[in-house]
Amino acid sequence: MGVATAWVGVVDPNHPGRYPVCPLYVLTGVYCPLCGGLRATHGLAHLDLADAWSHNPVWTVAAPLLVLAWADWAWRRWRGRPARRVPRAAVVAVVVVLLAFTVARNVPAWSPWLAP
Repeated sequence: MGVATAWVGVVDPNHPGRYPVCPLYVLTGVYCPLCGGLRATHGLAHLDLADAWSHNPVWTVAAPLLVLAWADWAWRRWRGRPARRVPRAAVVAVVVVLLAFTVARNVPAWSPWLAP
């Protein structure tokens, strides 16, 4: 995970042709919840939160939380403790947020603010 983040931090995804294009966007013209995620990761790797937020606000919030969750899981496994269980309500909340974000970023009136 660290190597991939370092790679995205060094190889700027803002330049066309360096990374593959989102297949959902190519096939349908619809932005998925992760569209702009590589560019947001590049911004996070450079500690440029405004840039990261402009590309994908959900990923800008989720990425650090996922890193913390992974670190907690790794620490617990290393200490021989069981991993924490994710509450069903949390899973439902994440799915609802991702669906709402996907719909909102594809509404033409909101696209200038939410499109990657």
